[in-house]
Order: sequence, then C-alpha cells, then structure tokens
Amino acid sequence: MLKGFAWIISVGNELLIGRVVNTNAAWLAAKLTYLGYAVRRIIVVPDEENEIVEAFRDAMARSDVVVSTGGLGPTPDDITNLAFCKALGVEAEVNEEALRMVREKYESRGYPMTPEREKMAKMPPGAVPLPNPVGTAPGILYQRGDKVVVLLPGVPREMEAIFENSVEPLLKSRGPPVYFSEKVVVVRGVPEADVAPILKEVVKIDPRLYVKSHPKGYEVDAPLLHIHIYASAGSEEEAQGIVKKAAERLVELLKSRPGAEVSTS
Repeated sequence: MLKGFAWIISVGNELLIGRVVNTNAAWLAAKLTYLGYAVRRIIVVPDEENEIVEAFRDAMARSDVVVSTGGLGPTPDDITNLAFCKALGVEAEVNEEALRMVREKYESRGYPMTPEREKMAKMPPGAVPLPNPVGTAPGILYQRGDKVVVLLPGVPREMEAIFENSVEPLLKSRGPPVYFSEKVVVVRGVPEADVAPILKEVVKIDPRLYVKSHPKGYEVDAPLLHIHIYASAGSEEEAQGIVKKAAERLVELLKSRPGAEVSTS
C-alpha cells in the first residue's frame, strides 16, 4: 500500500542554532505518513545556496515526494526558491500567476511592489504557484515525471494552510487509497531490553506492521514503555485488523513476563 518515499527539507539557520523548534517537520511527517508515504529523511540545512541545492538534488534522486519549508519570503536570506531552480539547472523566472497573488496581498494593504516582494514570485518554468490564504509568499508545486516537489513557507500557519488546501488533495490522489491505524500499548515493570525479543516476534505478523518502543521511565529501577503499533492497508477495516491482531499478541506476550503491568489506548 506504500505510495512512495518522501523527504522533508527544513531550511533555516534558526533551526540549526536551536532558536526555533522544528515543529513543521513533525507535522509534515505525520501528514505524509497518514497519506501513505514512507518518510525516509528529515534534513535541516542553513540559508546557504549550495547547501539547499545539494539537499534538493539528493532528495529528488532518492525519493518520490519532496517537501521543503522555509526561505520563500522577501528577505535576502530567503533563497529556497532560487536555490531550487539552480538544483534543477534552470533559470528562475517570475511566474505571472504568483506575481498576481503577491501583488494583490500587498496592494490590498496599501503596500507597493518592490524587487524583494517580486522575488517571492520567482520559480522554475512549469511550476505551479500555490495560494497562501494566511500570508504573502505562495507555495510552489513542481512535478517532473512521477516526482513531486513542494516548497512551502516556514511560518507554521502558512505552511499548514497551503499543505491542507493544495498539497494534501494531490498527494492523496496519487496511487491507491491508503488507510492508517495505530494503537499504544503501555507496559510497566519490564525493561526495554527484555521487550525487544517480543517486538521482533510481533512484527512478523504482517509486513505492513511497524512496532516501536519508547522508554518513558528508568530501564532498571522503574521501567515504563509506550509501545506504538502502526499499520497501513487498502481499507480502514484491514488496517485496524492488523493493528488489533498485533496488539493482542503483544499484550499476550508481555503479560507472560513476571511483574508486567499492561494497558492499551
């Protein structure tokens, strides 16, 4: 049921120096996963042309869907759209539809167009501007063969609005529909090292199954684990069935361990 591999590229010095938490990447990873894509890389690069160019080239060579955030604004360090053009080996050009979007945003507030604002309308030939209902910089959609590249602003509200309005419907339509299901099993009193063989046994149930333990307590003194079970399938019932079967088997095996306290959610 997998629709393909996805990479997320986060652009911004503020992410690398720890001033801003990269919530965009987490949000996008969850969205892409639920849409049926396997997120293989989340990378963060500075506002430097060569770094951004290399990231896009690597991502396009190794994935089916690439989503970037950040660097689409009017300031000098906002260069993601220009670097993407360089990664493709093409000249950036002003997209007339994007220019209209940007102009309307500013002129409606009484601001004139400037070269810096016009820069937000530059993109590769053949790209499609994505309306930004919250801010000023349009998103960018570029398709080459079966590959999809989406450039989104770094402001979370803008990024989320563009993705949900313009990107999600497109990605949802690619390939067969995928349904996702998950469950959490909580176990106290069993160290993670002792749970590892049990997880190896459970994942054999179905190749579409993913099981991951997350320690929340202390391995020896007070072990507490949240075990996440995920599965995707062609129908909601099938995905839920895989997760249910895995959870039941996991609980059965965990309860056989002395001192284990097990619950599900």
